Amino acid sequence: MKKTYRLRDLDCANCAAKMENAINKLPEVESATVSFLMQKMTVTYADGTDEAAALTAIKKLIRKVEPDCEVLA
Repeated sequence: MKKTYRLRDLDCANCAAKMENAINKLPEVESATVSFLMQKMTVTYADGTDEAAALTAIKKLIRKVEPDCEVLA
């Protein structure tokens, strides 16, 4: 399942790259891209993944890298 989320207050391309690398390491995620210019994140979840639980884990990773960044579903 592929989902796209808007991001608010993503401040730099380096932070976007750090987020993308961290999110791609999650077992629930097949692939993820974070675009600083577009202020969006696209995530492809593995089959059978609980999207809500996975998104909670993703939000925690994002807050570690960029505390002010919000994920808008």
